[in-house]
Amino acid sequence: MKDTIHENQFVDTMTDHGFSYEGSKALFEHLEQYEQDCDHELEFDPIAFRCEYHEFKDLEEARDNYSNDFDTLEQLRDRTTVIEIPKSKRLIIQSY
Repeated sequence: MKDTIHENQFVDTMTDHGFSYEGSKALFEHLEQYEQDCDHELEFDPIAFRCEYHEFKDLEEARDNYSNDFDTLEQLRDRTTVIEIPKSKRLIIQSY
């Protein structure tokens, strides 16, 4: 038994799990694209998404969280998935 989750439902739920409105929208778009690219349907599990993806206010905050493991956005992209949030410095990275 599966449900189809629409963007509004996803955004409402993920903002309750600590993501910004814009970050939730960007994550939804990323996950939808992943499903299309891989021809693999994801299960909607907001707790798992919250554990796997983290939103940061900017690259510096992400660097601080990862003990300065990288210096540039390109170096971070070499390590993990990076979702840039449009019209902001915010970004979401997949935990690594």
